[in-house]
Amino acid sequence: MTCPGFYGPQGRVLRLGISNPNLIDRLTDFSFGQHRITNFEMETSAIYGLGKLLGHHCLALNAIVANRVKKEFSKDGKAAVESLVKTFLSTFVQHF
Repeated sequence: MTCPGFYGPQGRVLRLGISNPNLIDRLTDFSFGQHRITNFEMETSAIYGLGKLLGHHCLALNAIVANRVKKEFSKDGKAAVESLVKTFLSTFVQHF
């Protein structure tokens, strides 16, 4: 799920309350067939939007390093990102 911001749109509260405090829970419970939302971030919409405007094909990969709903966080985010890159590259190379 690409969100339009880093704090409130992703359920984070600093000083101001958020306008829809149940949104993250509702999205977490949402499913489309067997597909579920497993990630909240804010960069992909910009990458895809700019790519479309410029005529590029874009791809976004996300390493999930925090589960804010369950308050669980990766002990080694760097390893998760490295694993994602290696998995993508090995899959990509096999197809070309």
